[in-house]
Amino acid sequence: MSHLTLPPGIASSRRLSCMLSPQPSLTETEVRLQVQNTEKPQYRGTLHCFQSIIKQESVLGLYKGLGSPLMGLTFINALVFGVQGNTLRALGQDSPLNQFLAGAAAGAIQCVICCPMELAKTRLQLQAAGPARAYKGSLDCLVQIYRHEGLRGINRGMVSTLLRETPSFGVYFLTYDVLTRAMGCEPGDRLLVPKLLLAGGTSGITSWLSTYPMDVVKSRLQADGLQGTPRYRGIVDCMRQSYQAEGWQVFTRGLASTLLRAFPVNAATFATVTVVLTYIRGEEDQVDSEAAPGASTTPAGPALAQPSSL
Repeated sequence: MSHLTLPPGIASSRRLSCMLSPQPSLTETEVRLQVQNTEKPQYRGTLHCFQSIIKQESVLGLYKGLGSPLMGLTFINALVFGVQGNTLRALGQDSPLNQFLAGAAAGAIQCVICCPMELAKTRLQLQAAGPARAYKGSLDCLVQIYRHEGLRGINRGMVSTLLRETPSFGVYFLTYDVLTRAMGCEPGDRLLVPKLLLAGGTSGITSWLSTYPMDVVKSRLQADGLQGTPRYRGIVDCMRQSYQAEGWQVFTRGLASTLLRAFPVNAATFATVTVVLTYIRGEEDQVDSEAAPGASTTPAGPALAQPSSL
């Protein structure tokens, strides 16, 4: 059985799927809902937030902070694919547990780039529009943070990012592995692409649900002090204050917009990466068979690429 298990593409934040998505407006609404003042809330929900941004800042307001994901996208993909593949090879067996461990390792390592990138994105999305804005763009934002706060400022929210990314990437890989095995994703299956779309989209939603409360905490910590005196002393204090002020519902703030983004992005990502890698692998196998002396003249069917082959 040529079973397929592939590492995720981009946009899993937080999982990379959420670093850069075709719905930037949903990322914008997610952050604003997560960090808005509970005593004087600006938005009643995802739709109201979306409408308010367009009304007050035009359509361009929906794309605030987009430069930050673009800056780190290539490096994050390289890290995730490389670490996941090498970890899986080192573990020696393609099992569900090892898929989780390899995914968790990839999630932890990419935080080195993910955390500063999301810090810049959060601050750009929350800054005032027009001449009053503090940052000209993602790079300017990071430069200013470094000048005023040093490396500690650049890595604000690193621990909460690690606590979010490590298990969520593990869940991401594990869910995808279990679903593709259960649905029998085989080369030549006429329903292969729909199956991959379903598996990828479901994996994205599951990984977000597994660690979303920590994403709320991470966003609040990174936005803390941006428009006044800092309120939180750390992760536990942020969770305590948030719960006392708003109840458990605070840890689901912005979840609707996140899930709306997660399914289509991850579905498209997994299906596209799988099809492309399978095609490339088929071309490589054909060249190898032609170059090998005494090779069979009967072409072998395409095999679904394994992550360890990356």
